[in-house]
Amino acid sequence: MKSRKIRFLSAGDLGESLSMAEAIRAVREAFLQLSNGQAIVPLRTPMDLPDRDGGALFMPVHLPESGQIGLKAVSVFPENPRKGLPVIHALFLIMDGQDGRPLAVMDGESLTALRTGAASGVATDLLARKEARAAAVIGTGVQGRTQLEAVCSVRPIERAYAIDLSRAKAEAFAREMSDRLAIPVTPTEAERALPDCDVLCTATPATLPVFSDPLLKPGVHINAVGSYKPEMCEIPRDTVVRARVFVDSRAACMAEAGDLLQPIEAGLIDESHIHGEIGEVASGASEGRASEEQVTLFKSVGNAVQDLAAASRALGRAEKLG
Repeated sequence: MKSRKIRFLSAGDLGESLSMAEAIRAVREAFLQLSNGQAIVPLRTPMDLPDRDGGALFMPVHLPESGQIGLKAVSVFPENPRKGLPVIHALFLIMDGQDGRPLAVMDGESLTALRTGAASGVATDLLARKEARAAAVIGTGVQGRTQLEAVCSVRPIERAYAIDLSRAKAEAFAREMSDRLAIPVTPTEAERALPDCDVLCTATPATLPVFSDPLLKPGVHINAVGSYKPEMCEIPRDTVVRARVFVDSRAACMAEAGDLLQPIEAGLIDESHIHGEIGEVASGASEGRASEEQVTLFKSVGNAVQDLAAASRALGRAEKLG
C-alpha cells in the first residue's frame, strides 16, 4: 500500500497559506455552490453539556467542485476566559472525496475566524454602499478582528470603531487593528459610533440586542455573525423588520438564527422576509440592495461550506509552500 501523508496546519500555517482576499474569493464560490444545490451540507449536530457549562458542534460538508469532504468539530465553553483559555476550540479535517483518504488536519479556531470574516466580506462587497467609509465592530474578540479586516478588504474604509462591554478589550483591539489596517480605530460606545457607521459587524454571544435601532445611519449594512442558537440575538427586532434581510443558508437560519426566529415567533415577520441567500445575490438570482437609504442585513449562523472552501484553498497553497 502507498504511504499515507496527512498535513497538519497550525494557526500560523493558515495565516501564511491564506490571505483574507483569497478567503473571500473562496467563500464566495462556496456560497454559489450552496445556493445552487451542489453542496452537500447536513445541518450541524449540536451537543450541549449543561453540567459543564458548554457544548460542542459537529459540521460535515462535501463540495463537488473541490472533490473533498470536510468535518469541523468545535467546542464552545463560555466560562473558559476565567481559566485563561479561549471560548472556542476547533479542528478541521479534510478528506479526499474520491477515496476517503485523510488529507489534512488544521487549526479550526483560526479557520473559523477567517472564514466567518470572509463571509461578511462577501456580503459587504455585494450589499454595502460603494462609498462606505466608516465601519464599526461590536464584540472585539477573535471574530471581531477578522470581521473588520474583511470589510476593509472590500471597501475603502477610512475609520473604524471598536465597541465592547470591556473597555480594556476595545482599547487593545483598537491599537492592534489600527496598526494592522493603517486606519484610525477608536474604542467607543454604540451611541457615538453608529450614527457615523456605514458597515456594522456584530460578533457577540448576546441574548439581547447589542444596539438600539434609532442609532443606525440610513443605508447602513449589517453583518450579524455572533448568534447561532434560537435563544441568542444581537439585532433589535425593529431593525430586522425594516431591513432587507439576506442569509448564508435559509435552512440553517430557520433552524438556528435567533435574530430571525424571535421576531417570527412574535408575529412581526415570516420566513418570506428573508429576501435571499447571499449565494443567490452573488449569482444574480436575487437582487441585493434596492436603494441607497435601505438598511441591509446579512445574518449568518455559519456554514461548513465556508470552512471547506477556505481550508481547501489553504491546503493547496501549503502544499506549494512545502
